[in-house]
Amino acid sequence: MNLNLLLSIACITGVTTLASAQPGRWQQKVDYEMEIDFDVSIHRFTGTQKLIYKNNSPDTLHKVFYHLYFNAFQPGSMMDVRSENIQDPDRRVRQRIARLKDSEAGYLQPLSLKQNGKTVQYDVNGTILEVLLNKPVLPGNEVVLKMQFEGQVPLQIRRSGRDNAEGISYSMAQWYPKLCEYDYEGWHANPYIGREFYGTWGDFDVKISIDPTFVVAATGYCQNPNEVGYGYEDEGVEVTHQLNKKLTWHFNAPNVHDFVWAADPDYTHLKKEGPNGIILHFFYQPDSITEKTWPLLPDITANALEFMNEHFGTYPYNKYSVIQAGDGGMEYPMATLINGRSSMEGLVSVTIHEFFHSWYQMVLGSNESLYAWMDEGFTSYASAYTMKYIRDSKNDPLQRLYNNYYLMAKSGNEEPLSSHADHFNTNRAYGIATYSKGAVTLGQLEYIMGKEVFDRAFRRYYNTWKFKHPNPTDFKRIMEKESGLELDWYFLDWVGTTRTIDYGIRSVISKGDKTMVTIERTGQMPMPVEVIVEYNNGDIEKYYLPLRIMRGEKPDDGVIPRIVLPDWPWTYPTYTFAIQAAAETIKRIEIDPSKRMADLNQSDNIFIIDQIMHATFD
Repeated sequence: MNLNLLLSIACITGVTTLASAQPGRWQQKVDYEMEIDFDVSIHRFTGTQKLIYKNNSPDTLHKVFYHLYFNAFQPGSMMDVRSENIQDPDRRVRQRIARLKDSEAGYLQPLSLKQNGKTVQYDVNGTILEVLLNKPVLPGNEVVLKMQFEGQVPLQIRRSGRDNAEGISYSMAQWYPKLCEYDYEGWHANPYIGREFYGTWGDFDVKISIDPTFVVAATGYCQNPNEVGYGYEDEGVEVTHQLNKKLTWHFNAPNVHDFVWAADPDYTHLKKEGPNGIILHFFYQPDSITEKTWPLLPDITANALEFMNEHFGTYPYNKYSVIQAGDGGMEYPMATLINGRSSMEGLVSVTIHEFFHSWYQMVLGSNESLYAWMDEGFTSYASAYTMKYIRDSKNDPLQRLYNNYYLMAKSGNEEPLSSHADHFNTNRAYGIATYSKGAVTLGQLEYIMGKEVFDRAFRRYYNTWKFKHPNPTDFKRIMEKESGLELDWYFLDWVGTTRTIDYGIRSVISKGDKTMVTIERTGQMPMPVEVIVEYNNGDIEKYYLPLRIMRGEKPDDGVIPRIVLPDWPWTYPTYTFAIQAAAETIKRIEIDPSKRMADLNQSDNIFIIDQIMHATFD
């Protein structure tokens, strides 16, 4: 078992960890001031960065580490080698990095670096910059790091780059030297191979000087809109640009852990005021497809945001931008880069999904590399319910996600949710684990806790842990506190292993005026079980079998009369109970008709009683 898996399971199951050993929660803070001079003729930029780093940890720091993400887009990089050797490479990458010419590759390199005015030693190792500090940073102290750097924008391959498939000039994600996160587990200087991110909150002040024909969309609030035309074009304010002179766009973004921008000379910019005064921005390149879809997107997004705020917690910023750029859909603070030429359904779906990352990654800020399911899975769950609302659909919003999980679990290629995002053996196992099984994690908590209690707990989790980097134990404890149930058993098996759930009706036997029902657990993972009994006269009863290790039961929803049976000890493979009615009065017996329990084989979950009074399942 690898170390990350051990740490994750220890965290989930409540075993003492470094986090629980801390006398209080702490997190670092980093503020960025950057000025960028961009040359569109050669796709390169130079920049200065002033970084104020506050060490709020109890540790003395002798080194710091930066991410240099653009260095991944070079032949022979770790991302390149990973893509060429993994069983199912991302179709957007494959061998494209290996084939980049010098003028097409990406790079990000420091030209100088000083600590409090004095030059420091540093070493570039692929996508990580390792810095040996001249003077250690003591607990509670701060350090000022000033860097001059240079970068070349690669051809757009994965998330970042120039000239994407839809013709957008620049998708500037992961473009600057970004300080790595330091937390109770130490430094997280993970090489970039194309997966997840983890960052430190702080304030960004960014100035981007670029050819005046370009429109820039970015994280944060534009500080000089009357100079650049940002949002003023449709309000009658005259904006004049000097030809052959670069235009400087100035953005300020408070309390975020990343900064993205995109630029194109053909962007159309739409605005819409949403709930709580938020201004929604939309940047797209007009053509025969986008002119039919994008003008409809602002109203739909504003309507969706009302639902999102009400059911999942309030979005805390005053701005959000939906930007046509990138290679599909990718989330960033206060903005997303998405493909723009899909159908209306696809455009809305990707917008809502990426917007929800603002809740579960941009605001909560979990370590995505270790716990990708806490972002992608939670986002998939919330966006599924929001799309159900937008569509006014009667269908189960989670059914597709459950089906994806079933296919992977039955394939034999499933890997635990606790796997580090970079170390999954296949992209498919990673995708289904983090997106689909991550969402099923919440769907099953609906089943275990009750939907109303879960909804309340899920909002409490967001409101309690926003801007605090929660881990799986933090999430579990909120669920336990709100439900009054013990849930170690659930997270231990569901997150830390690939054990599956499988219950069936083993036998139904007539005993005069009673009917004896035996339920069998054939899967390795225990769950509480609900059994619905439907009578010939149309009456329905629910028999509820709590697990003993839950130390409680979920509340009665009051929809169907419920009979609570004695607890089921998880080591017992079968459980027999009596229905207080003759078999001939019963029409059918079914385990979990809600389908919220992820039962891998549901063929033995229904028993229909006909003329056979002593029917049994073999």
